[in-house]
Amino acid sequence: METKPKANPVLASCVGRYAEAAPVPALREHFLCVWRHVIPSDHAGSIAVVPDGCVDLLWSDNRLVVVGPDVTAANPDLVPGATVLGMRFRPGAAAHWLGLPMTEIVGSQIDMLDIWGERAGDITGILQDTRGMFEQAGLLQELLSRMAPSVEAPCRDGGVMFELLQNDTGAEGEVVSRLTRRLDVSERTLRRRSHHLFGYGPKTLDRILRFQRFQVLARQAGQAGLADMAYATGYADQAHLGREIQSLSGMTARQFVRQLAA
Repeated sequence: METKPKANPVLASCVGRYAEAAPVPALREHFLCVWRHVIPSDHAGSIAVVPDGCVDLLWSDNRLVVVGPDVTAANPDLVPGATVLGMRFRPGAAAHWLGLPMTEIVGSQIDMLDIWGERAGDITGILQDTRGMFEQAGLLQELLSRMAPSVEAPCRDGGVMFELLQNDTGAEGEVVSRLTRRLDVSERTLRRRSHHLFGYGPKTLDRILRFQRFQVLARQAGQAGLADMAYATGYADQAHLGREIQSLSGMTARQFVRQLAA
């Protein structure tokens, strides 16, 4: 009996309707954005969320969870028609809100009841009694705003590391030296802070943010010129880019770019 080849997952950015907005003023020091993602009711198959160096609070299926930083593509279990509400932390901000190092939640989705206990239960109950995604988004931000004054401001080093690597196309092997000079810290201190704030070391963060740069360019340039796009986004060559796409998304370069360009 002939079996059909397993279909590739669909990139989350290519499924349904996604929109984001600035958080309310009281949360802008701690959160990058509030977002929502609606999965089509007729969607079938797996969805892939590729690493982006970020940590998000999610409200979905009547649960408040935190999604830790990923090092490979995640395949969330989302039913057709699902709606996800998210709050994306600023780089380095999640550790203070969660009260733990990001190394403890790498590649994981954890119910906030296990982290905030009764407080998470109270938020969950209030959101469950609220109808409408827009109303829930406003209420979640209001509840988080009440917590914000008691949460320490994000570590400055996290924002500096993220911004430098997000915009840097320098040689991959020099990432540690560039960061230690910019932050005026030792390599040991840099790695410790990176693991605490992002869940992994600076070289892994550099890989993930380089991959994000490539995706931005690929959406603009389509399927043409992989070698040129590799060079423009800091990869050694097209083969290097191909290996990274396979490692971080589980797809071939051609499969990955085809989806982005669709």
